[in-house]
Amino acid sequence: MQNALLRRVGLCLCLLLLLPVAAWAQQLGSAAALQAKFNAVQSQFDKNAFGRPLVLESSEASGQLSGDIFALVDHPFEQVSASLSKPAVWCDVLMLHLNTKYCAVRGGGAATTLAVSVGRKFDQPLSDAQRIDFVWQPATVSADYLSVRLSADKGPLSTRDYRIEFEATPLPNGKTFIHMAYAYAYGTAARMAMQGYLATIGSDKVGFSTKDKDGSGQPELVGGVRGVVERNTMRYYLAIDSYLDAPAEAQLQKRLAQWFDSTERYARQLHEVDRSDYLDMKRNEYKRLKTQ
Repeated sequence: MQNALLRRVGLCLCLLLLLPVAAWAQQLGSAAALQAKFNAVQSQFDKNAFGRPLVLESSEASGQLSGDIFALVDHPFEQVSASLSKPAVWCDVLMLHLNTKYCAVRGGGAATTLAVSVGRKFDQPLSDAQRIDFVWQPATVSADYLSVRLSADKGPLSTRDYRIEFEATPLPNGKTFIHMAYAYAYGTAARMAMQGYLATIGSDKVGFSTKDKDGSGQPELVGGVRGVVERNTMRYYLAIDSYLDAPAEAQLQKRLAQWFDSTERYARQLHEVDRSDYLDMKRNEYKRLKTQ
């Protein structure tokens, strides 16, 4: 009985960690709106807990969790737009995540999907993973704006309305301002599994935002489901940043190492496995991609 519960918890966590959803925490939708958001948050870029130009926002309400990252990347908009407007590139981004076991582009045009399999934080056969087909919405691309969306209506354990949204706009200094939205909705089964995780192996996990001060007067970091969504919002942002720094196929090992090393900068929140275990697992998963 306990083992069955842990398997359900593990499955739920794999899905909730990987698969974004629901109403967007921020609805921007244009270059003008994204530029206005940049003006609103840029004062927070120089001094923050991340040590990089980044703002993270999250919320929890009525069975929905959402996370948003707004950040500068050291790449010109032309490069960001040319790369991240292609569905195959998003498989390379998603594959950096610990729980992504497989990703391939299927179909074409308006019928393009990303076939994604998610699983545990260690090597496992694809038959033990869960398959989700994300609909690729053709990217919105202009001289000063990029918008990308992925969606899936439902998943196991009462999860539904999966979404990922990415936006970008150029800045005068040759850098790019990006927004990544991560959110999901969940029902009773997923909520129970999440509560089991948070009461056991996830009880000491925290996010990045602060709430009330603890007994010693130090700021206390959020935990619970907001901590979950914040940790994985950060993982996705770091995946995008790592891909942009090493986009070539020949740079795969550099990309994998950079993603892991970047997560270790926030080890309290993001550490899950040893570096060698992560790299070995991902090498095996990429080999499997070529045989499926």
